[in-house]
Amino acid sequence: MEELGAVAARVGAVWLALVFALIVLPSALGISLGISEAYMWVLVKTLEWATIRIEKGVKKPQPQMLKSPAANGIIERDETPMEKEIEHLHRVEFEFSDIFYFCRKGFEAIVEDEVTQRFSSEELVSWNLLTRTNVNFHYISLRLTVVWGIGVIVRYCLLLPLRFTLATIGITSMIVGTTIVGQLPNSSVKDYLSEVVHLTCSRILVRALSGTIHYHNKENKPQKGGICVANHTSPIDVIMLTNDGCYAMVGQVHGGLMGVIQSATVKACPHVWFERSEIKDRHLVTKRLREHVADKSKLPILIFPEGTCINNTSVMMFKKGSFEIGGTIYPVAIKYDPQFGDAFWNSSKYNIVSYLLRIMTSWAIVCNVWYLPPMVRKEGEDAVQFANRVKSAIAHQGGLTELPWDGGLKRAKVKDTFKEEQQKNYSKMLVRNGSIG
Repeated sequence: MEELGAVAARVGAVWLALVFALIVLPSALGISLGISEAYMWVLVKTLEWATIRIEKGVKKPQPQMLKSPAANGIIERDETPMEKEIEHLHRVEFEFSDIFYFCRKGFEAIVEDEVTQRFSSEELVSWNLLTRTNVNFHYISLRLTVVWGIGVIVRYCLLLPLRFTLATIGITSMIVGTTIVGQLPNSSVKDYLSEVVHLTCSRILVRALSGTIHYHNKENKPQKGGICVANHTSPIDVIMLTNDGCYAMVGQVHGGLMGVIQSATVKACPHVWFERSEIKDRHLVTKRLREHVADKSKLPILIFPEGTCINNTSVMMFKKGSFEIGGTIYPVAIKYDPQFGDAFWNSSKYNIVSYLLRIMTSWAIVCNVWYLPPMVRKEGEDAVQFANRVKSAIAHQGGLTELPWDGGLKRAKVKDTFKEEQQKNYSKMLVRNGSIG
């Protein structure tokens, strides 16, 4: 037993030495040894080969399924307004056939509405050797099955332990580093050291996800005293952004490991954490955020106005609170490549532990980050209009579908006002046509 313990200790020491020498130290210094690039090259070639094998192995090829995203939907919707759709059914009087329009819309909403499908993982064009897709691939060939089996061994027996080790190092370094820096008096030196700790630990955590991030238009990066707003797909959005710069986070105080991290980081960096009772007080939240933005020496605030995670295909309604604070808004668009791993967190289906396990057993996390030109509120523009303008810019840049719906529908029922709006529109049309009155 002692000999086994000694051997395990030596293996562990060698493992940590290799991890520090080949990954942790280079990432802390912001350099690359080319290991990630080589891994991604092999991965891309493997997935390309698998796609070719799948296309050859399908007995009845369905090019439209292999080449067209499933996001197109199973229903071919007609976006013609209600007035044009049913005006030909009557000229003056109400007709019973009018109800067919509402019945069809109801069936469409039940089978495939455009809101709830944004809270489930997006379908892939072809199998990525991780999970099955909409094409429902089964056994294709022995070689493809062998490659899939090798992939399972690599992901769970090599990548998972490596990523867990890196995540542990990154989180521990974050807690220890920010705690030490937090003891220093407020000064430019403290601010500099805090940024170094945050950047270094974020880079290690990105390596823990096998992250490959492409940053575009860096001249538009958020500046101090500003507000950075971005679309929200996953909790790791924060790591994707802090890998390239430091931000002051805004959020609710948590318990457990997350609470320990929050307590440590707030000592070194002016993050804005709220108690559960405070975050419901809009005026208090707005007041504290305005005070932060007013100090041009403080880091830009990072906010996700959607308020919940959306599945990497769309941008939903931005809450107006972030746009009532004032100051300059720095929009950022984040788009993940689902071919290598699903970054979306469906919090209704998976808890944070299950989600992180899925992330750490995926091939890699690949994403593009676009820094958009800063935007300010125009004269005569209210907060809602400003929020919609910023949302449109992010959706356009990220190639995402822009939706007017509130992300809160993920957990709440549709408000009666939405139903009443259709009823009012129909009644107005009847009045206008002379059917009523």
